[in-house]
Amino acid sequence: MSIHYGERLLEAGAAASVGSVADSYDNAMAEALNGSFKAELIEHQGPWQDADQVERDVVQWVGWYNTERIHSALDYLPPEEFEAQHYRSQATTNAA
Repeated sequence: MSIHYGERLLEAGAAASVGSVADSYDNAMAEALNGSFKAELIEHQGPWQDADQVERDVVQWVGWYNTERIHSALDYLPPEEFEAQHYRSQATTNAA
């Protein structure tokens, strides 16, 4: 872990999630996202011509993943829509 990263975590009041080496169960959510990324972008796109093309495709995939791709764990909604519903329900609860 880099020194700057550790300093930034301290400033933010956060703790690093560092687990054992090569243990995919240590951070299952991150590993699931990595698996989706690999299956949906890396294995079906490319080969890329240059780093700029890779960057554009990654940004596009992340946008699609958050705004259009439905997730069974989120009642078959994209993350952005699920989050918006959550905050609307919180606002309704707090207003009552």
